[in-house]
Amino acid sequence: MKQLKLLALIIIPLGIIIAAMPADKVNHSRLTPGELLQEAGSGVQFISPDIVADMLVRKDPSLRLIDVRTPEEFETYSLPGSINVPLSNLLSEEFSDILNQDAYTNVFYSNGSVYANQAWMITRQLGYENNFVLEGGLNYWFGNILSPESPSQTSPDEEFARYDFRKSAAAALGGGGVVSTDAASPSPKAVKPPVTAKSKKKPSGGC
Repeated sequence: MKQLKLLALIIIPLGIIIAAMPADKVNHSRLTPGELLQEAGSGVQFISPDIVADMLVRKDPSLRLIDVRTPEEFETYSLPGSINVPLSNLLSEEFSDILNQDAYTNVFYSNGSVYANQAWMITRQLGYENNFVLEGGLNYWFGNILSPESPSQTSPDEEFARYDFRKSAAAALGGGGVVSTDAASPSPKAVKPPVTAKSKKKPSGGC
């Protein structure tokens, strides 16, 4: 039931957006609404926060984090090396080369997962590849990756391994602070993220 409610929150606004989408932006091989709903419901778009944390720690140049929140929220806090592509501007021509490409693993994120999911569904409907969603968004990132809870003594070994990894990742990523945007060396095709000073204030709210 919870999953159906989440899908409803995604599909309803998405239908309005797609209906207003210019015809020249729609890929002829786009999915039917049923196919799109099936993919979204299966969760193929999600990428684990632990995988993203590992890629950040390893400075994997194939990772490109895309913050779909407002510029004001982005300036308050963003993940290391992110670029800002607000959901309301997603169809802007200036972002088409960023979203429609095969050189990077694009990962959309927002405070929760709803807005990032909408961004994924729009780009998927356009026929773009290599776009994913950070599972749980920043709320999960702060609560579990940067502030992991110690497992109980009776927890299985994998829980302790996950906890140790998250503690190490949190330390490497500044425990929620912002590391240098020059940490990952982008290839010539990459969009160099803006270098701005941001506070360490935890983002609030959902979506």
